[in-house]
Amino acid sequence: MSKVVITSFDELEKLTGQELGVSDYHQITQDQINLFADATLDHQWIHVDTEKAVKESPFGNTIAHGYLTLSLMPYLWDQIVEVRNLKMQVNYGIEKFRFNQPVLVNSRVRLVAKVIAASNLRGVTKANIGVKLEIEGNKKPAFEGEIVFLYHFL
Repeated sequence: MSKVVITSFDELEKLTGQELGVSDYHQITQDQINLFADATLDHQWIHVDTEKAVKESPFGNTIAHGYLTLSLMPYLWDQIVEVRNLKMQVNYGIEKFRFNQPVLVNSRVRLVAKVIAASNLRGVTKANIGVKLEIEGNKKPAFEGEIVFLYHFL
């Protein structure tokens, strides 16, 4: 899979309405869930207690934190797009975002990205990117929404 390369506002703006691509699948393991729980101090049993989750959870197993799936964005985004000619990139916001489906441990997920809008804010490019995290074998995505980046092109 080749990455989409973007080097300017004009190039990004021309991609408005187009799907940029799809990342590779990434498997979410219990180790990754546990490390995320440690990093965020969120040790809710539905994420980290495998025995209890199998017995008592409506999901039948542990699930990834919703914010863990969201935090995979930079890693998966980087597989789809390479933005060059940058002085700086800033994560600016998240809009119209919903967690739709829990991600069970050992599930494989991938990102689908589309340019929703690009605007020039006095020389800074604001990019609204539609994102959807697909779960292998599921019709319903883990999440859908818009991620907003600010790109400071050279």
